[in-house]
Amino acid sequence: MSRPGREPGSAVQSLRLKLVVFALVCALPLFGSLLLGLRAVSWVPLTAYGLVSMVAFLLYWSDKRKARTDAWRTPENVLHAVELAGGWPGALLAQQVFRHKTRKVSFQVVFWFIVLLHQVFWIDQLFLGSSLLMLF
Repeated sequence: MSRPGREPGSAVQSLRLKLVVFALVCALPLFGSLLLGLRAVSWVPLTAYGLVSMVAFLLYWSDKRKARTDAWRTPENVLHAVELAGGWPGALLAQQVFRHKTRKVSFQVVFWFIVLLHQVFWIDQLFLGSSLLMLF
């Protein structure tokens, strides 16, 4: 039995769409990080994405639990700092798994800007020879 207002199978389609979006936004950072490691430059980016994503996922889980019990919450700037440090893949997963911070537009704008920054960084690294970073 489906929920009112939803067509049968729409949840599965939504899950597929979310998985496709997740795969697309993770493709460049994953490829770039793997390439750096395989070229013996550094495994730090790949390791950092994994570890900081786990931290982000746990922070979102904890914040969601605190929100339900009216306890002291994790400040949004802390969540964003962890996302910026490479935890945005874990944060994106946590947002969907816990349905947390998905409706607050101001939060989502900052979150997706952080994701965009990571995409631009890897486009610069992989295709532009770090020319954008040279400007700064």
